[in-house]
Amino acid sequence: MIGEISHFLSLSAVILFSLVLIFNLFFKFNRFHPNQLMLSLRLFNQACLLVFISFGMYIYLAISDDFSIAYIANHSNSQLPVFYKITSIWSAHEGSMFLWIVFLTTWSILFVNSLDKNHSLKKLTLLMLSLIILGFLLFLLLTSNPFERILPFGAFEGADINPVLQDPALAIHPPMLYLGYVGFVISFSFITAYLLHGDFELQWERDIKNWSFIAWIFLTIGIALGSWWAYYELGWGGYWFWDPVENVALMPWLAATAFIHSLYASSRSNILKTWTMFLGILIFALSLFGAFIVRSGIIDSVHSFANDPERGLYLLGFSGLITLLSLSIFAYRLPALNSSKLVVSGSKESFLSMNNILMITSIFSIFLGVTYPLIIEFISGEKVSIGPPYYNTIFSPLILVAAVFIMISVDALWQRSISLKALFVSVTAPTLLSLLSLYLIWVATGVFSILAYIGIFSGSLILSSYLFRTINNFFNKKYINKGSAVAHIGLGLLFFAVSMNSILSYEKNLNLAPGQSISVNESVQEFSFRDIQLLKASNHDVISAEIELLHDEREISLNPQKRKYTTRGQITSESAIHTSFFKDTYLTIGDQLENGSWTFSLKINYFIKWIWFSAVLMVTGMLLTIFKKKVL
Repeated sequence: MIGEISHFLSLSAVILFSLVLIFNLFFKFNRFHPNQLMLSLRLFNQACLLVFISFGMYIYLAISDDFSIAYIANHSNSQLPVFYKITSIWSAHEGSMFLWIVFLTTWSILFVNSLDKNHSLKKLTLLMLSLIILGFLLFLLLTSNPFERILPFGAFEGADINPVLQDPALAIHPPMLYLGYVGFVISFSFITAYLLHGDFELQWERDIKNWSFIAWIFLTIGIALGSWWAYYELGWGGYWFWDPVENVALMPWLAATAFIHSLYASSRSNILKTWTMFLGILIFALSLFGAFIVRSGIIDSVHSFANDPERGLYLLGFSGLITLLSLSIFAYRLPALNSSKLVVSGSKESFLSMNNILMITSIFSIFLGVTYPLIIEFISGEKVSIGPPYYNTIFSPLILVAAVFIMISVDALWQRSISLKALFVSVTAPTLLSLLSLYLIWVATGVFSILAYIGIFSGSLILSSYLFRTINNFFNKKYINKGSAVAHIGLGLLFFAVSMNSILSYEKNLNLAPGQSISVNESVQEFSFRDIQLLKASNHDVISAEIELLHDEREISLNPQKRKYTTRGQITSESAIHTSFFKDTYLTIGDQLENGSWTFSLKINYFIKWIWFSAVLMVTGMLLTIFKKKVL
């Protein structure tokens, strides 16, 4: 009964959102109904409330083990902790799309009600948000119904959630990612409303600036959490595989990063307005494209939620319609938008613009890497894959050029050209320090990799530029933009850490029986396999190895595991990780061989934790930007 009520509430929300659309489209051309906006807003709020209540009831169905609901029966189990019963809702396609819609309505209701009742763009923004929410609701209810019943009887215990998803990080990762994706519906809808309105004297940037910043924070956290989970949970010891679904998550992030920089400049002065609007449309279009890739099944990926290309056609059509609509309006208004100031050569805006172009180039390169195999398969039937070598080769020179522009822009001025003297002073010290860093790393490691050294040099340029500028401003009692400094230091640290990890990290495969010891190398002087234990957990069996390492004259105890889950029979590998300041000692256990020995994979990952610390710094910098005090 509760399932039917929840389903009915979602259907009722569809009706209310449809009424909002009808009222707004009709009264768009009828100015004799002053109460129309108030009525539409009430209907919109009630529709959003129905979605929230429906999802809340669905959570109750999952917690109470209502296995007559097909989705819950297929993705939950009575033995799961309550936490994982809830997270099982977004472990597969139907439930995750439901969560997507809930977050979409959350962003929408908060933003619309935050606008002044007399705001010129409120009605048109309401129209766009209603259209988008309605489209996704229809996709959910018509093609991916999460309320479908198993008749005549439901499953007794449930099929269980995928074991690799029974982890706190992954439970948080998708919601964070979705909050970032759908958060940019605010900028998309508001910009489209601005273009539809046609009064280009309105100041729209400040209304969406902080909303866009917060969406970027959620998107960054979501990507970082996914990378961290993949590192410690999947047993491969990596953090980024250039998987197609990873790539379609990176594209909106790159567009969003370009957007928030351009938005910041546009809100300061009448500059880059047209470019900013285009980026605002592009972010949400890329988010919709990512949703299609993940949910259509046209690309094989460990991240895919569905394998139904026909169902994906609806999403592709709806995404294409929304994108085409907004771009058509943009193109129609473009002649009237070309009234903004020209960018002064050598100004901070000019370097920001060039870095934006580099990020768009990066997006296009990723898009080509994702779609090229699909095009080739469609034309010739041949399956091809594009992996890390392509992306690493493409990104390395782009990162270097971007780092140079960032270094110069640190001392550049808004709407004023930087002098040659100031340019020389700003680039000399960071360049020399970065070259010295490369030389010392080469001497210390004896390793040379052109792509890695480009990353190290680029990261060092950004780090040293902002550190020099921050220290100089501090001692000279000048204004320090703490948010910008911290965020860009995080970016520089990311380039540096990724590159150092690629040249220093190594892996060893070992075969040992219990009681055996072996010397691995000069760093890992002794690897001792003490014992192996068979343990029993609530819903899985455990094989746990006891390993002692003498690593850099320090004794380390590690317990890698293999788990077999009783319901699905699925086997997972649980890594054991010892963390120090510069490196991780990463160990996984494999299979038992015929002679009684076991296989192990030992990885030494340098600077790996610095990668996620860099994400923390970037998020912190953005928070400082949002909450900074106004400075005259």
